[in-house]
Amino acid sequence: MDSIKIITTEDGSHSLYHEGLKETYHSFHGALQESVHVFIEKGLRFWRTKSGLPKQVNIFEVGFGTGLNALLAAQFAMENEVKINFTTLEPFPLDMEIIDQLNYAQLIGQEDLKSVFEQIHTSEWNEIVEINSYFSIHKIQNKLEDFQSEDRFDVLFFDAFAPNKQAELWTSDLLQKCFSLLREGGVFTTYSAKGQLKRDLKSVGFEVETLPGPPGKKEMVRGVVN
Repeated sequence: MDSIKIITTEDGSHSLYHEGLKETYHSFHGALQESVHVFIEKGLRFWRTKSGLPKQVNIFEVGFGTGLNALLAAQFAMENEVKINFTTLEPFPLDMEIIDQLNYAQLIGQEDLKSVFEQIHTSEWNEIVEINSYFSIHKIQNKLEDFQSEDRFDVLFFDAFAPNKQAELWTSDLLQKCFSLLREGGVFTTYSAKGQLKRDLKSVGFEVETLPGPPGKKEMVRGVVN
């Protein structure tokens, strides 16, 4: 694996710098605030609110990475007493010696999340693991192009590296696959707001919205299956 270094972003939360791609895992303006805004507020909370506050949500994530989105989804599940089944893809899992240094749980300031974060990362790969009564995780060590599932999901977190770094993950074919993985009314959310992405999302069937981005970023994109 290419050398990966821990960095501190502007909101005090950690991210990683991938020297091979010359890219960070999150916005340097703030990893935690970016994930909360893009994936939790504009993705998970938006879907649940518009769907009538159901008590169960099935989430699919492209790009497990540091596990920050999974941790925030678990926090949401526990605070709102809703069951979240979280399926996530990661072909290249990080070493635990890196994970152990990340400060997300400490920064959020909830003692119980430290244990949840550890369990998220130490749970077996390619198995469904119940973290607690509100949150289960299914970490799959695979690439999106090779992933097959008969399951359909309510929310899709698309958290791959940027299009100019991993263009192969942002193709129309893979966005079509994302569309097919979502139920009617399902929500696709990502931090990118590239014009080509919006055109491709529309071409595969999404209703596309350009939304205000997290601090330091002007825009982001959300797609809905209608």
